[in-house]
Order: sequence, then C-alpha cells, then structure tokens
Amino acid sequence: MTEKGLIPFAFDQAVSRRGTDSLKWDVKENELPMWVADMDFETAPEIRAAIENRAAHGIYGYTVIPDAWYYAYINWWRTRHQIDIHKEWLIFCTGVVPAISSMVRKLTTPAEKVVLLTPVYNIFFNSVQNNGRQVLECPLHYDGNTYEVDFEKLEAALADPQTALFILCNPHNPTGNIWNKDVLTRIGDLCAEHGVTVISDEIHCDLTMPGKDYIPFASVSDACRDNSITCLAPTKAFNLAGLQTAAVCIPNPRLRHKVWRALNTDEVAEPNVFAAEAAIAAFTKGEAWLDALRNYLLENRKAAEDFLEKEIPHVHAVQAEATYLLWIDCRGIIGNVSQMCDFIRKQTGLYLSEGSQFGKNGTEFLRMNLACPRPVLQRGLDLLKKGVSQYEDWVVRQC
Repeated sequence: MTEKGLIPFAFDQAVSRRGTDSLKWDVKENELPMWVADMDFETAPEIRAAIENRAAHGIYGYTVIPDAWYYAYINWWRTRHQIDIHKEWLIFCTGVVPAISSMVRKLTTPAEKVVLLTPVYNIFFNSVQNNGRQVLECPLHYDGNTYEVDFEKLEAALADPQTALFILCNPHNPTGNIWNKDVLTRIGDLCAEHGVTVISDEIHCDLTMPGKDYIPFASVSDACRDNSITCLAPTKAFNLAGLQTAAVCIPNPRLRHKVWRALNTDEVAEPNVFAAEAAIAAFTKGEAWLDALRNYLLENRKAAEDFLEKEIPHVHAVQAEATYLLWIDCRGIIGNVSQMCDFIRKQTGLYLSEGSQFGKNGTEFLRMNLACPRPVLQRGLDLLKKGVSQYEDWVVRQC
C-alpha cells in the first residue's frame, strides 16, 4: 500500500511493558527508559495473528525453514529495495549480533583489526573485542550538523596490513545517515583493493523517512556484491527483536560456505517455532502498518527537533534520514556529557544512551529513542529539558 492511503493504527496508545521481563523497561518505577533500540508499539496485527495461530497448535518441536521464508525476503527486497536476491544466498540466523560475532571469529584471526565508522552501534565493539580482535575506529567527519565518511582516514585504515574486516552500518546507527550509491561504491572498491571483507548491517533499512530509500550495499557494484555479507531482519522495523529472527545474504559462494560453517558451528542458524512465521507475516502482510509507522516516527522526530530548538537551544538534533534514534549534539552544554547523562537519570528518571558507548567521537552526544507514543515522547523531552537545566546549575555551583 502506498503511503498516501495509510490505514490508521494505534501508535498513540500506550502499552505497559513493566512486569514483562523487558530489557528496556526493567528499571525503577520512576524511570522513563528511552535508550535501547526497541519500540513501545505493538507489532502489526497480521504478525500477531500469525504467531497466535502457530501458538494455537500446541506443539513446539524442532523447526525447519520453509520456502515461504526465503520468498518473503526475496519479494520484499525486490519490491521495496529494488534488488534481486537468490534463494541460495540466504541463511537463517537467530540475530544480527550473533551472526556478526560468528563471522568475526571465522573471517579474522586473533589480534587482527576490524574497521568501524564511528560513532556507531556500540555492540559492534563487543563483537570484535570479546573475540580477541582489535577495533580500528575510523571517525566520520562531522560538520556540526551532518556526518560524512572521511575517505582519507578510511583508506589508511583499510590499508593497514592487520585489517581483515570492515563492518558497515547501512543506514547508520546512531547518526541516521543513508549512505548513497557513490559512497557505497567507493567503500566497496577500497575494501576489494585492500582485501578487506565487508559485513553490512542493514537492519534499519526499512526505517527510512517517508520518501527516502536506502541502497543495499550489495546492489551497487560487482565488487560490493562479491566481497560482502549483508545482515537483514524484520526485527527493528516490526519490533520483533525478542523472537530471534534474522538472515544473512551472501552472493559469493565461497564466502557463503565459510559463513554457513560459522553460523552452524556456533549453533545460531536454527529457528524457534515462531521465528520464520513472524518474518513471513511481516514481509508479506505488514507493509501498510510499516508505512503508517514511518509517518508516525517522522512526526515524532519533527516534534523532538522543534522542542530542542525552542526549549534547549544550546543542544541540537543531528540531521537524519533513517532510524527512530535521535542523536543529540550536546557540545554546547556546561560540563561533561557522560556525567550529565548519569545526572539526568538520577535526578529526573530519564534514561538515555551515553554517546561515548558509540566511539571516541561520541563523548559529547546523547542518543534518544523516539519510537514511543507521542505523549511519552513529550514527557521524555520535558524531563530532558529539566535535567539539562538542573545539571548545568549544579556544575556552576561546583565552581
């Protein structure tokens, strides 16, 4: 369904997640969590129906991946993102992070380097460092409003003989960049030239702003296609992270075999009974819900940006084209941003993500999750204003 004919959904309806063993909401009663990247919306009705239908069967034994799972991915990426995926390119996995960790172990050796464009999703660091490899940060260039790839720094990082792997975030978390074809082509050429394999995490690809399209890394050139693994999932866009359902897409048969061995060695390639059912329903029946969601998220982003501009003018939102994450530039505040993040949580209950988690060049930023009913967002913004003011007053009194 096109975005002009959207069906209304109850995104303004607050659903309590307390008492459900939610990672996000397992906090103190007075706290408002707007940190980890999952949404406070019920998923699409069609997905709920598919899960409930499967649950009604009553037997939950070992499960295989049906053909319908493959064709759900193939048809979605063909119609939504204009790329043809072959069935044999796809491998089920229980999540993007487990897959990346497995691939780090398989495609690199201990002490080799993995390049990250920072600031970037903080769990990438864990996948690299917990496996005895080195993170090589390649800072994005920031002009005070937007981020760009610094290709001089990137080429130097890829040319390092210890560099074996490059993890791309496309679209980029937390900055919200949609990397264009020229940028992706240049990245692909440099990685091929220096013998560096690319993992492209495209889990946020369906959360672009209305009218904006992302470009799959593997679609832009032969070099990108033949030297990459793409991580795909319905979990971010349809709020299904707890179902452990994802896929890797690998056109190169030799590379695909290595990754298949890695995922199966680590036992992260077998589905639970709901994993395939949910993905199939999302990609075959969830389009209207997703398009309505994207419009709602856009309005949330506009509301947050307007609030910051009017009410906290010495901080501002970084321009973004994708994700439901607000990357907040706090370089104008008095004091230390990491300290302020802790202060705001203790004094107001607002729980945000500290920017230093995303790389060395994230220390003066905060990340806020906008995927919540608008009244909840407004409460969070009011708490942010209160917390920033109280923190700066406290800093001044310490002088």
